[in-house]
Amino acid sequence: MIHRVIGYRARQEFAAAMRFDEKEHPQIPPAGTAPPPRLLYLHVPFCERLCPYCSFNRVVFEEDLCRRYFDALRKEIRLYRELGYTFGGIYVGGGTPTVLIEELAETLAVARDCFPIREISVETNPNHLTEKKLLRLRDSHVNRLSVGVQSFDDGLLKRMDRYEKYGSGETIARRLKELRGVFDTLNADMIFNFPSQDLDMLKRDLDILTDIEAEQVTFYPLMISDMTRRKVVDALGNVNGGNEKRFYREIVRRLVPAYRFSSAWCFSRKGTMIDEYIVDYDEYAGLGSGSIGYLNGICYANTFHIPAYIDQVNRGRLPLMATRTFSLRDRVRYDFLMRLFGGSLNLKGLEEKYPGRLYRVLWLDLALFSLIGAIRYTGEDYRLTDQGRYAWVIMMREFFTAVNNFRDFCRGGLGGGNTPA
Repeated sequence: MIHRVIGYRARQEFAAAMRFDEKEHPQIPPAGTAPPPRLLYLHVPFCERLCPYCSFNRVVFEEDLCRRYFDALRKEIRLYRELGYTFGGIYVGGGTPTVLIEELAETLAVARDCFPIREISVETNPNHLTEKKLLRLRDSHVNRLSVGVQSFDDGLLKRMDRYEKYGSGETIARRLKELRGVFDTLNADMIFNFPSQDLDMLKRDLDILTDIEAEQVTFYPLMISDMTRRKVVDALGNVNGGNEKRFYREIVRRLVPAYRFSSAWCFSRKGTMIDEYIVDYDEYAGLGSGSIGYLNGICYANTFHIPAYIDQVNRGRLPLMATRTFSLRDRVRYDFLMRLFGGSLNLKGLEEKYPGRLYRVLWLDLALFSLIGAIRYTGEDYRLTDQGRYAWVIMMREFFTAVNNFRDFCRGGLGGGNTPA
């Protein structure tokens, strides 16, 4: 019952938070003289095949359009440098960022020339684990490679239309095992609680992951937006929400203590970047069509219409389509959510960020989550308990679902055409 209440409240709150303002000339805030650690998110929306559950901005790959897109993305990077922004890390997501490896390599080189980049993470798919692509990624100073596996079960891969393109579960597992040691961090990106997935199927996935010994495993629950719900039901069936908690407990039981928690659903053998970069970076700039950024209390979205994105950047303008200025309460609660998603909330650090205001906003949250045993106070910070981790899985699932619904809204209205099938 408690988890249902948490999910309901989170769903209502995040849906309200993702209501953006459509302005005639949306703008990002000034860079500032003493910025917090910032990440540069680069979105590459091209895929060779579209997965039914994905709500990210993505379209079927067209080489000419993709090359023009990468050229615009490099120009957008330079626009941020001209505005005085600086970044310490890069995360490249998609879509499939490695779809044109030479274009990606050139784009990363431009970003490294513009900013003092310390770490780079890139997403890819199993069929892109070729020697040519891997060498270009290594030469581009990529520290972390995140491979979209989702599941090793052949039946699920076929229903997701991934089997023919990416290979069998056995083939994918072999490719991952061969990658050990090539990058500082190899992340296996997994999903649990698929329709028709049972506990035995999940256990087999965990058996394979244990054998691969990747440095990191991200294992998040299936998240369905309103627009993708019908596609998921048609392709995979109805989701059984009652399995989520049981599956999550099995994942934790099998992966800990060989792995430690980097977030409530990310498990790492060492300290490294994670898919949910919002844990490690207070602010991030979103570049590319359909990307979302968060800078100095302002959340913003780029146009989802790829030709319009290219045109605006070529005119020397940031391709913004909507913004939302977070209130003080929104900003404090955002930090509360994200830092505890990473496992702990340091009170001293947050007090310095919001002097005299922290407890006025968070006293009820701290009291209620302490009362139900989700967090405990250590004398210096608040930490998630075992029970609290699943509560944060629920809240983050609802947070990302709200973001996905916003993406759907943008594709269907504000973002113009270019809507994927």
